[in-house]
Amino acid sequence: MDTHLQTELVHHAQANLTAGWAAISAPVTRASTVIFPNLATLRALDWRHDAQWRYGLHATPISHALAQQLARLEGATHALLQPSGLAAIVNVYQGLLQQGDDVLIPDNAYTPNRDYGAWLARFGISARYYDPLMGAEIAQLIQANTRLIWLEAPGSVTMEVPDVRGITQVARARGIYTALDNTWSAGLAFKPFEHGCDISVQALTKYQSGGSDVLMGATLTTDTELYLKLKQARMQLGFGVSADDCALVLRGLPSMTVRYAAHEQSALALARWLQTRPEVVAVLHPALPDCPGHASWKRDFSGSGGLFSVVFDEKYTPVQIDRFVEGLQFFKLGFSWGGALSLALPYDVAPLRTVTRWPHRGGLVRFFIGLEDERDLRADLERSMSTHLLG
Repeated sequence: MDTHLQTELVHHAQANLTAGWAAISAPVTRASTVIFPNLATLRALDWRHDAQWRYGLHATPISHALAQQLARLEGATHALLQPSGLAAIVNVYQGLLQQGDDVLIPDNAYTPNRDYGAWLARFGISARYYDPLMGAEIAQLIQANTRLIWLEAPGSVTMEVPDVRGITQVARARGIYTALDNTWSAGLAFKPFEHGCDISVQALTKYQSGGSDVLMGATLTTDTELYLKLKQARMQLGFGVSADDCALVLRGLPSMTVRYAAHEQSALALARWLQTRPEVVAVLHPALPDCPGHASWKRDFSGSGGLFSVVFDEKYTPVQIDRFVEGLQFFKLGFSWGGALSLALPYDVAPLRTVTRWPHRGGLVRFFIGLEDERDLRADLERSMSTHLLG
């Protein structure tokens, strides 16, 4: 019978990897060397077939179980695990591009993805940046050698939500691959393959783990030929993940929808409250009507999680904003969100832009709203603003 996502996540966590063994958690299968029954079996190996165990770097039963679960969650047919979210991004670049190719990257992309665009010049690959809100107008930027278009929904700091379908329709018509960084939605609030994306990239370090103690990434697709290109590149890059980390992510998946909803509820409450504060000139939360790209979010997304940004009045200096952030008690300083702890970081956005002008002059702070009581977080924000911005 058909079941809902939350039930799937709970019951498929009980992966039966060993005949005769039944437990709530999947057994951890650690291995580097894989033993073959005879030389004929070893010599008949074909890396394209996932059912053939070859070497622990490439797959073990528990990593295979996690990949299958992630594919099911996001509506993909194939998933590859990498040692970090950035490694998943690199896997896409290395699997699809070669000398002479061109890639388009949104101007609001995750900074290491932007930086990798500059790195590609070493290999004779050009990277160009585009306005994330241009939608189907991206057709004007496509060149004969354009092979890949990156999307990020929303941008990881400035939160613009692109018209994903508008971009993917143009790309499909030109035979160009599209890859979406879908980490913000965790594969829960946005289904990229329903909107024409060829590849979805996830930082499993975030919501899937939920414990702020695992580094892992994934690339997912519904296209078998594309999957094999990415799989071959992953082998050549030497990317692998540990069985223990796979077990930790599998342990986090059954609670992910519940945690995501809790993050979302508190984040929306705080975002709406911050809109009322005189110190704030803009709250960049995709679920709020004045966030750039809100119409795309409203049309395409089913939720919003815990990450958003705030722009302060320009009368507050960077030093004041730094003191405000450092003065917070419950919001810690750190990059990798998605866990139980709330985080806050100030950003200077203008240097991160290439082709679009950042419209705000005040300082930006990105917040991740964790699982603390929202009332305590609100009091913490109010106290630090009163002390360091108004004091």
